[in-house]
Parts: sequence; structure tokens; C-alpha cells
Amino acid sequence: MPTLDEAFALGWEQQQAGAYPQAIQIYREIVRADPENARTWFVLGTACQAAKQLAEAEACFRRAVQLRPQEPDGYHFLAGVLLEQGKQDEAVEPYRRCLELDPDHAEAMTNLGFILGEQGKTAAAQALYERAVQIKPQYAEVHHNLGNILREQGKIQEAVPHYERALAIKPDYAKAMINLGIALVALGKPAEAVTLMRQALEIEPDFAEAYNSLGAALSTTGDLEGAIAAYKKCLQLTPDYAEAHWNLSLVYLLQGNFAHGWPEYEWRWRCKKNTPLPPFQQPVWDGSPLAGKTILLQEEQGLGDTIHFVRYARLLKEQGGRVILYCPWGLTQLLRTCPGIDGLVEKGATPPDFAVRAPLLSLPSILGTSLITIPGEVPYLFADPSLIEHWRRELAPIAGLRIGIAWQGNPNHPWDRHRSIPLTAFEPLARIPDVRLISLQKGPGVEQLQALKGRFPVLSLASTLDEANGKLMDTAAIMQSLDLIVTADTAVAHLAGALAVPVWVALSFTPDWRWLLNRDDSPWYPTMRLFRQKKLGNWAEVMNQIAEAVRKCPQAQERPRLGVPIEVPPGELIDKITILQIKSERIADIAKLKNIRTELNALVQVREREVPASNELAHLTEQLKAVNERLWQIEDEIRVCERNRDFGPRFIDMARSVYRQNDHRAALKRQINKLLGSQLVEEKSYKPYADS
Repeated sequence: MPTLDEAFALGWEQQQAGAYPQAIQIYREIVRADPENARTWFVLGTACQAAKQLAEAEACFRRAVQLRPQEPDGYHFLAGVLLEQGKQDEAVEPYRRCLELDPDHAEAMTNLGFILGEQGKTAAAQALYERAVQIKPQYAEVHHNLGNILREQGKIQEAVPHYERALAIKPDYAKAMINLGIALVALGKPAEAVTLMRQALEIEPDFAEAYNSLGAALSTTGDLEGAIAAYKKCLQLTPDYAEAHWNLSLVYLLQGNFAHGWPEYEWRWRCKKNTPLPPFQQPVWDGSPLAGKTILLQEEQGLGDTIHFVRYARLLKEQGGRVILYCPWGLTQLLRTCPGIDGLVEKGATPPDFAVRAPLLSLPSILGTSLITIPGEVPYLFADPSLIEHWRRELAPIAGLRIGIAWQGNPNHPWDRHRSIPLTAFEPLARIPDVRLISLQKGPGVEQLQALKGRFPVLSLASTLDEANGKLMDTAAIMQSLDLIVTADTAVAHLAGALAVPVWVALSFTPDWRWLLNRDDSPWYPTMRLFRQKKLGNWAEVMNQIAEAVRKCPQAQERPRLGVPIEVPPGELIDKITILQIKSERIADIAKLKNIRTELNALVQVREREVPASNELAHLTEQLKAVNERLWQIEDEIRVCERNRDFGPRFIDMARSVYRQNDHRAALKRQINKLLGSQLVEEKSYKPYADS
């Protein structure tokens, strides 16, 4: 009968040969005979881990560290098997204990760094990786992980050397090849990335994650069919790979293949990096009849997405639903102008009772939107008339063609490096005679204004823009005073499109899916024109094209005429504006309200362009609005009398008050005309009032 040492040697020999069941059986016999033998518990744990018997492996390692609590490798292996079982949080403590016992344990540092990175503790993870690199500079895995944590922070240039170092140490390191490829795509080198990723797949042909990354790289080169094939191969290997489904949807949607794209787009909720929606218990709306039900629309993704898809509220309202929008903080003032919305709840607040809910970007799928059924009616958002008036006065001294510009999107967006434009690229526009560039940029990107150092002029408006009046409210009003908006693919583009103002958007070589391919218009926004890169990263060519288009069209796409261009007395104009203001406050019908707001905004623009403001004019305008409000009330009361067939003294008094109020109204309009020196003066003739 062999001794315990001889049995251990035999078990180790079997384990080294890959005969894990035999090794496990031998080790089990040893620990039954000698249950205090920490070494055997430890190697039994390693054999069970190799055989994927992870629960038993965990129990063995726990027994080993109990018997030998000062042995760092016991904690390291215990943490490793916990990590392999997906118990990341539990693995932290044994890794920390390992490092207390052996502060230079590079592998434990690397694995703990991985967990902390997954928990969002980026700085702590990076510090561990950097320490591990110093201790063990030839450790390929730590270079790879350090590259990942730097890349995730947007430090692409710093990440690349670590990936390259990992591959120099371990040339067949397929995962490092893939992540270096992802970094190269971010740096605008997708062709190099494709080559590297194909090499990785030669090493590991069944590497599903690599096919997903290859699909993204091919999409960036413009090879959309190749991208689709790569994503499908990934899904063949791993059918529930959420990121591949979502990436596949983006290609289908970019191609205009909405029928295939929308179902795949719903996989976004299972992607690791997508923020889940608040966990309401009510079911997601399935498209069934809404009449009499309240539906909660949940905003998701960015400001631009919310502005883009809030248009669907009107369609739900037309189905008889009561529509509540769960919206981003600060955006309620703007979004409440959207037809179809019955109520708004800021994110984080408790919404009123509702029957069903729908993520905002799921509505196109639920409603079966195709290219020909896109709800493209604009405007569906409206600037505040008082803010339009304010900014019209502020911008009035600026002569020439006024072009609003925005160049920087959200820097946290994964594609922002490619979709945002350096401010310096707008110089061809600034050099056009009589063009005045006006910055609409907020937040990240404004620092580029100072960096210009006078290279070309850009008017920067108040730093408090959109703070006092609600998010984007000032911006929306300013847009009404501009001749054209030229912007990168940002929320500014969506806002301008939703307001139906002329907007030109500069797009990267492979743009966001909503801009489609091979067209210079957008079915989502009729007043929008698209300018596309022909080569990834080449903004100079795009901006030169835009500048040339401005030269050829000095009025930069005049707004569609909203009526017959005739001169009217200013009193008549202001009278009409007050009537429309009253209607906008009292009429609830969605279609009517849209028409009222469109006409009101148009007339306010004319007034601000043509009529000088003064305190006296403001006072007369208030009086005129008060008269028109009284006329509205009187007419309502007369209709009630007619409905009740009450034609007695009350009816007669109200009928008489109509002409008295109209006479007062005419007198106020005449005062306005006289104040402004109008050659067109309203005249009125009437018989004297009867004696009372």
C-alpha cells in the first residue's frame, strides 16, 4: 500500500497528464486519511477547478486557507475560483488577504484590478495594474488589462503601447489582438484593426467576442455586408450575445432595413454597458389598444434621442391614450410643448398611476415604423415666444448671415471621437464675407473657443445659457433668430430639426444609424440637410462643401413661407399675436395647437425683426391682449345663451359689449400704429351709442 507521499506523487502525475478524475479520486483518499493536510486540499482544489467542478474546488480552497492561513496562494486560488463562478464581490476579500501576505503578488493585483474595474472603481484598478507592471514587467495579462482600463477612460493613445507590449511578450494573445484592434478603430484606423482581428481568429477560430469586434471594425470601414456576416457568425457561436444582436441592429437600421433592425435593437437592454430603465411593475406596451389607458414613456440614452423620439407621443395620443413622459431632469419646459403629451415627470420622481409603459426608442418597433411611415411632421417642439423676443433683441445688432454652430457631443459617447468636429474645422465658414458664426455649444467643447486665440471670430453667448429658463430653452429661442444651424451630430441637430429651422449636419464616414446612407436629406427632419465624410476623419472636405453651399445659397435655406408677404399695420400684427397667445393658452386640441404655435412663432419673428420694442408698446400690447381675452369670454357666454335659447336682457348686454370692446380694441391698435409712425393706420366708422 503506497504511503501518503507516494499517493500524492501519483495524483500529481495524473493531474499533470490531464487525467483529472483519477487525480481527484486519489486526492480525496488522501484527505480522508489525513484531513489536516493543507497541501492536498489545495491541489485537490486545483484539480477540481481544472475539471470545472467549481463548487468542490471552492470548498477545498476554503479548507486549505483555514488550515494554512498564512499561505497567500491559497487565498489567490480561492478568489480565482470565486471569480470563475461569477462571484466577483466575494472574490475581493481573498485577493486583498493574498496581497496583505504577499504585497508583490502581481497576479492577485491584476485579478483584483479586473474586479474593481468591473465595479466602476477605475482609479483603484488602474493603480493596481500600474503597480503589477512594475513588479512583473513581463506579465502579458497585466499589460492587456492596463490597456483596457485606459481605453475605457478614453485614453486610447496611452492604451495602445500596453496592448503592443502584451503581444510582444505573448505573440499569440488573441484577446490582446482584439482589444488593440478596438483601440485602432477608435483612433481612426479600422483597416489595421480588421487585419489584426482576423489574425486573432486564426488563433482562436471560435472566439465569439472577436467576431463581434470584427463586425464593428468592418462597419467602420463601410463594409456593412461583411459586418453583418461577422455578427451572424458571433451569434452562431453564442446565440444570446446581446452586444452582437444590438450591433447587428445598428447596421440593419443604417441600411434602412427597419423590419430586421427593430427586433434586434430590443437586445440593447441586455447589453452590459446600457443603463437599465427604472424597474416599474407595469408591463411594456405591446401595441394593443390604448383608448382610455395611461401610458408612461421612459426616456433613454441621450438628449438627442429624447428629442428625436418624443414625436411619437402624438401618435399614441391619437390612439386615445393618456401620455405621460418620464423625462430627463431640466427638459420639461421644452418637452411640454410637444403635441400629445398630457404630463411630464422628471427622472427620479414618482409618476402618476399608469397602465402600461414603453421605452421611448422602442416605439418605432412597437408601431412598426418603416421608411415610408416615419412620422416626419415638424415642428413638434416650440420655442417660448417671450424668449424668442428676448433673444431677437439681443441678436438684432448682428448684421450679415447668422449661422449657429455646435461641434462637440457628449464625450462619453463611444463614437464621439469620430462624430465631434474640431472647432477649427469651421474656419472656411468664418471666412465667407458677411457670415457671422454664433456658438450654440454648451459644456464640453466650449474650451475650444479660447484655444482659437482670435484665429477667426465666433460669438459666444452668455455662459448661463439654458440655466435660468430650462435646458435648451434659450437655445431653441436663439435658433429662431438665426438663418442657419451648422452642427455635428449632437442634440443641437435634433433640436433644430424638431423646431423646423434650417439645419445642416456634418456626419462621419459611418454615421449613426438614423442618418441612413447615400442621401443628403433626412426623412426624420424635413428642414435638415446632411453632409457626409468621404473618408473617415476628413472634416476639412466636409466643411469646405458646407462653405461652398453657403456661398451658393446666401440665405441658407430660407424658411418656407407661411403666408402671403404683404405689409400690415403693426397694430394689426400685434393684435393677431395676442389672439394667438390666448388660443395657445386655452385650446387643448393637439392638431389645432400645433397650427396655432407655428403661426404664433412666425408672427413673433416678424414683430421682433420689424417692430422696435419700448415700454409704451409693451403696455399697449398688454391692454390689447386684455381686451381680446374679454372678447373671448363674452363670445363664450353668448354661445351659452344661444344654446339655452336665452335672448333676454343678459344676451342683449353681452351683444352690446362686443362692439364696445371692439371699439376699444380698434383704438388701441390705432395708438400702436401712431406710436410706431406707421403709414398704414386703421380707420373705423360707427354710429353713436344709443342713450342708456
